[in-house]
Amino acid sequence: MMKDKTVAIILGGGVGSRLYPLTKDRSKPAVPIAGKYRLIDIPISNCINADIKKMFVLTMFNSASLNAHIKNTYHFDQFTNGFVDILAAEQTPSSDEWFLGTADAVRKTLKRINSTEFEYALILSGDQLYNMDFDTILKDHEKQKADITIATIPVLKEDATGFGIMKVSNDGVIDDFIEKPNMEVVDNWTSELGQHYKDMGKNYLASMGIYVFNKKALNDLISGFPEYTDFGKEVIPYAVKSNKYKVISYAYDGYWADIGTISSFLAANLNLTGYLPEFNLYGNENKVYTRARMLSPTKIFGTKITQGLISDGCICHASELYRCILGVRSRVGKDTVLKNCIVIGNSYYQTLTDIDQLPENELLGIGNNCYIENAIIDRNVKVGNNVTIIGGSDLEDEETDTYCIREGIIIVKKGAYIPKDSKIGLKIT
Repeated sequence: MMKDKTVAIILGGGVGSRLYPLTKDRSKPAVPIAGKYRLIDIPISNCINADIKKMFVLTMFNSASLNAHIKNTYHFDQFTNGFVDILAAEQTPSSDEWFLGTADAVRKTLKRINSTEFEYALILSGDQLYNMDFDTILKDHEKQKADITIATIPVLKEDATGFGIMKVSNDGVIDDFIEKPNMEVVDNWTSELGQHYKDMGKNYLASMGIYVFNKKALNDLISGFPEYTDFGKEVIPYAVKSNKYKVISYAYDGYWADIGTISSFLAANLNLTGYLPEFNLYGNENKVYTRARMLSPTKIFGTKITQGLISDGCICHASELYRCILGVRSRVGKDTVLKNCIVIGNSYYQTLTDIDQLPENELLGIGNNCYIENAIIDRNVKVGNNVTIIGGSDLEDEETDTYCIREGIIIVKKGAYIPKDSKIGLKIT
């Protein structure tokens, strides 16, 4: 069976500067999403749902919390050969450098990967939100007798410059490929897609950063070209243009979001609060797995909630939550209003003694009489009473000791203390 012949390689990414400050103390795959999950749970869950249980996660920066999450979450029983192993960048006799790109990360861990028996390598990104049947793409790869399969999705012209774009023949073979074409040449890279996509203005076929490689093709391309450091920029273009490899497109028509920036992170999260979000967390199949924390049920006191995801263990006295996500153990005070916000939550509860002895504005969580809009409140934050935080597109990027502004969104940093009566961002009109 295909699943028994497949190993998954999940790329943890680099510094994650576009997701800063969420990546200040954690790697990109460890960034929380949807209140109770982490980004790494998405590719791992997709693999588990396809019964692929041999996985490597390649990381370089701030991997401690990711290591802990995987260790505490993914345990396969002793009667299977399943595993989720983290391969961090390390100095070796052959290299003393960090990972220099996606292909370089695989090259520097290839010896460990090859120690596992496999015929197909499923290469995934650790910072995307999607639900894909990997069994289908693997069967298509085998049926087409491909050396490499690239999962593709139609995109708009204005988005095409941020992706690898390709031209595909009628039999699905990729004839040409360009990584992130500029606006001067992008018009030359349209594809003949269905009328449905034409009506939406999606005339370009983009790489999703999801690949299937035959073992031989992977080893040849990774080991044979040590100067190639990136799949999209070098390995895939060479494989397509060399005519030595059959590279095919696997057309995907489901929901997929690339969580590479603060704005895309906020949008993808808040979209999950909708009535019927495109990414479904509530099906009986294709579950998203994460750490079982055994927390108490959430308590809510008189809060009006319009589109919200409320995680386990929260204590909420807010007057209103509108399109908001509360992560585990979140605490929100009385008469507080949150709109278009993510509250990542807390790692622990304060004791009753702490609550009795500390001033109200120094308690873990969000205080009373606050108004917060278009913001992300990171873990273990203390927001005092009567605080106003309002993000907006007119705001310029800024960073202080306690918060950042990125793309008009205000991110209160992990563990920050915002004193009572503080005002951050736009004024209330």
